[in-house]
Amino acid sequence: MRPPVSSNRAFKVHGLTLLTFFAASSLPTPLYHLYQASWHFSASTLTAIFSVYALALLVALLLGSRLSDHLGRRTVIVAAIGLEIIAMAAFALASDSNGLILARALQGFATGLATAAVGAALIDADPIHGSTVNSISPMVGLALGALGSTALAELLPAPLVTGYVVIALLLVACFWLTWTAPDTATRRPGALASLLPRLSVPTGARDALLAVTPLNIALWMLGGFYLSLMPTLVANALHMTSLWLGGCLVALLTFSGALAVWTGAKREALEVLIVGALLLAAGTAGIRWSASHGNAAGLMIGSVLAGLGFGGAFLGAIRTVLPLAQSHERSHLMGVFYIESYLSFSAPTIALGFLVQHIGLLRAVDYYTAIIVALVAVAIVWVLIKRRHVASPVT
Repeated sequence: MRPPVSSNRAFKVHGLTLLTFFAASSLPTPLYHLYQASWHFSASTLTAIFSVYALALLVALLLGSRLSDHLGRRTVIVAAIGLEIIAMAAFALASDSNGLILARALQGFATGLATAAVGAALIDADPIHGSTVNSISPMVGLALGALGSTALAELLPAPLVTGYVVIALLLVACFWLTWTAPDTATRRPGALASLLPRLSVPTGARDALLAVTPLNIALWMLGGFYLSLMPTLVANALHMTSLWLGGCLVALLTFSGALAVWTGAKREALEVLIVGALLLAAGTAGIRWSASHGNAAGLMIGSVLAGLGFGGAFLGAIRTVLPLAQSHERSHLMGVFYIESYLSFSAPTIALGFLVQHIGLLRAVDYYTAIIVALVAVAIVWVLIKRRHVASPVT
């Protein structure tokens, strides 16, 4: 049955909002090299600027993931949009690395609130297509943000301001559309109690979660590297001053990830997981070789392969673990999965930044990508050994 017109409108509005939030999250990525050249801060500071976003997002998810169940989706979404607009202003007005850290922290918290509330609203408005949009929109948004930021920085003046103004205007439109759209959930008591995180791993899912953990760490390590240091790597390895290649590599990774999620949705979870892991290892190895040889074409091919692996491995990991929990246990299990994912997204990237200061960028990336490939290899072996535990969903 087709959803009512009001639900259709809400679905479109929330889909646009989710795309805008994730486009905003990758907007600074192609600009990091410009910031670093202008303000002369270290690689460890750069990775800290990036990582504070992931940590703030994780805090918002843990504290506010159920808040919209009690205050209503619209209230939480417009609050998140308002905070994101403030973050865009903070980016545009930043004059040093401390300003960027503040802007990224605000942005991370706003994105965490929005991810939980908008994701739930999409499911409310259209249970059939909502999960698909929730899976694909973040990767498409990241790609559009990286490409858009690159284009604006290369073609228009004030590269460290223009992109944030454009996103802020889009967010204002999202604010108005959300405010005028019907709410998909009603208020109910218990908002304060909902702020208490509830985390647990059901007994039936523990073996599966342990088996996919090395792979989940590996893929988020790669994602963190791309969204923080990849443009700097391009500038150093290929001696390029243009921002185009760095932005395009981020877009290739994330667009390919979205394609993998789309094509893998109807395949068996274990098949998607293994194929994704193999592609992730192959792509990362290609990126490692291409960076050390200054090969732009190899970086592009490696990014596509790694992106397909990223999307497939992440989809396979989610579909492997979640069905092994009872319905009332899944939100708690997802909390644990989020912690693992976002810590892997941020903490190794901070370590990479410190390593760059001591041994140089290319050698540090060489070690970092070798660790990713090793983790993927361990994961493939472990998943195959534990195959019986990861292929028996709870009914």
